Amino acid sequence: MRVTTLFRRLLGVTGLRVIRVLFQTDGKLSVEVAPRWRRPRCGGCGRRASIYDRRPLRWWLHLPFGATPVRLAYAPRRVHCPQCGVRTEKLPWGEATSRFTTAFEEMVAYLAQITDQTHVARLTGISWATVGSIVARVVARHLSAERLASLRLIGIDEFSFRKRHRYLTVVVDHERRRIVWAAEGHKAETLDPFFELLGPKTCAAIEAVSIDLAGSYHKAARENLPNAEIVFDRFHVQRLASDALDEVRRALVRELADTPEQAAAVKNTRWALLRDSSNLLPEERQRLSSVQTTNRPLYRAYLLKETLVRALDYLQPKRAHQALLEWMAWASHSRLRPFVRVARTIRAHLSGILAYIRSRLSNGLVEGLNAKLRMITRRAYGYHSASALIGMLFLTCGGIQLDPALPTPTSS
Repeated sequence: MRVTTLFRRLLGVTGLRVIRVLFQTDGKLSVEVAPRWRRPRCGGCGRRASIYDRRPLRWWLHLPFGATPVRLAYAPRRVHCPQCGVRTEKLPWGEATSRFTTAFEEMVAYLAQITDQTHVARLTGISWATVGSIVARVVARHLSAERLASLRLIGIDEFSFRKRHRYLTVVVDHERRRIVWAAEGHKAETLDPFFELLGPKTCAAIEAVSIDLAGSYHKAARENLPNAEIVFDRFHVQRLASDALDEVRRALVRELADTPEQAAAVKNTRWALLRDSSNLLPEERQRLSSVQTTNRPLYRAYLLKETLVRALDYLQPKRAHQALLEWMAWASHSRLRPFVRVARTIRAHLSGILAYIRSRLSNGLVEGLNAKLRMITRRAYGYHSASALIGMLFLTCGGIQLDPALPTPTSS
């Protein structure tokens, strides 16, 4: 077997010819290559085209052979394409504008999916900033515009990625369980580019959108999605009641500041009050029993919180509607100011809350992806720019499946 044939197989790139191999004094291996097709193809449309000129010799970093770096050398030609004009020819091993082969970039992006950027840079021998550039190119290469073509059920939520109120707005596809769009900001206007990208036909085809109780997303969805049912996330509704309960508890602690023992007893009931009644520990049940006998307003707030949860558990919209009406009447006359405010909020958003009962659609998927985003942000010790985080967001949560050349286990 000739050396050129051996190295062509070792490189693992189809459509490539090895012309010669050079072992350099700096320990690097340079492989002079060329496309297998004689007539060049346009780098834009892939059609065969006539040669326009030839550019200077350049190198592409490829996957190493063990500890030996491998570079591919070639002087790319420019072609005159009737459709695209003058373009650099299509290359089987990578993009003409990149200094790395496609196989190398796929490996870097695969590593970036599972570990932080600093370790990827150390493993591959490239700079930290270059890892981010490679991730951006891989995402652009794999992220299909068709991900927006058949949306029916979407969820919208915000994600805080830096201090001083730096937010991302994230849109997920509930059916495919992946993120389809993201942008910096969390106002109604932030979603305008998303709706423009969808177009009127796709916007009209969306059947439901799950959001939290924030007014900005509600306004944007109502104005741009004419046929979509707006579904308010049940867990945000439950959180309203939990926050109101905790506000009642803290107010009682302040009132009992002159009696430290009683104040401490109320203060120590926080987790017993907020935890789901089915998951209470024995000592927490004792604390609740004590609250029931010694502090009726606080126990009333606890019952309001639990009753709201049970109302949202109903599967029949009619029964849930009746239960919510009764709950709002009770909360409005409870003489607990935080729960009076919650009753007003639920009354204003009642149709969207009932839409959850019918569809059982929630932002649980969005919150789960947000948790993954927080993990990515923490392992990177934060991101300075939204664009870098969005690139990692699509790489890890956008449905991109990478298949790099990994070692294959052999049976002994």
